[in-house]
Amino acid sequence: MINLKSVPRRSESIVTRKTGNEYVLVPVTDNIADMNSVYTLNDSGAFIWELIDGKRDIEEMIEALVSRYDTDRETASEDLLSFIGKMSEYLVIDR
Repeated sequence: MINLKSVPRRSESIVTRKTGNEYVLVPVTDNIADMNSVYTLNDSGAFIWELIDGKRDIEEMIEALVSRYDTDRETASEDLLSFIGKMSEYLVIDR
């Protein structure tokens, strides 16, 4: 279960490439890229991806989102938890 003190981290089986303003996430298994499961992140997704460094907890990430996007804490929290939930389903993030 995820909470404000949880510290998510990126899966080691994901290769990240920045292309312009987007990030492309490619799952890799046994040194082979799974090109059928490539994920592209928009600006806010890329910002969250950068925050998921295995050091910051959820609370710190929410504060960073509030500062960056001039949004309220509740919206930032919902967006962050939704992103982390989806990325966890795709095994892109370890919780």
